[in-house]
Amino acid sequence: MLNLPRGAALRAGQPGRPTPDDPAHAGRPDAVVRATRAIAVSCLIALVALGLAWELWLAPTGRGTLALKVLPLLLPLIGLLRFRMFTYRWLSLMVWLYVTEGVVRATSDVGVSRWLALAEALLALLLFAACAMQVRWRLKHPRPTPGPP
Repeated sequence: MLNLPRGAALRAGQPGRPTPDDPAHAGRPDAVVRATRAIAVSCLIALVALGLAWELWLAPTGRGTLALKVLPLLLPLIGLLRFRMFTYRWLSLMVWLYVTEGVVRATSDVGVSRWLALAEALLALLLFAACAMQVRWRLKHPRPTPGPP
């Protein structure tokens, strides 16, 4: 006898493969959800790295105290990795602070700081887009819930 996962349906020609409506498949995110999470996590980590490098080494504006601005970006990392919808929602609002800072400093700073600010604004916009796509997709395509046993 085959050792099948609990709830796996036997289909013709595909024994032991769970279908999307099976409880065994209910916890797996689809490709769009995984892709938007990968983009969001990558942008978040890049924003943290950019903020630290910018304020500590590349173009510091004092004693490095502005490097503290990246601390709020560390809070949503675990929520993003765990596919928490609430985290994607509030991060999509918080990220506008970084877009604003990037745009203001890109138009007022000179030299390398201007390019770093532009990179911050673009990364923050990409992070917003990934969060928005994640939320919209998950609201339109809810995961199947397991039925009665």
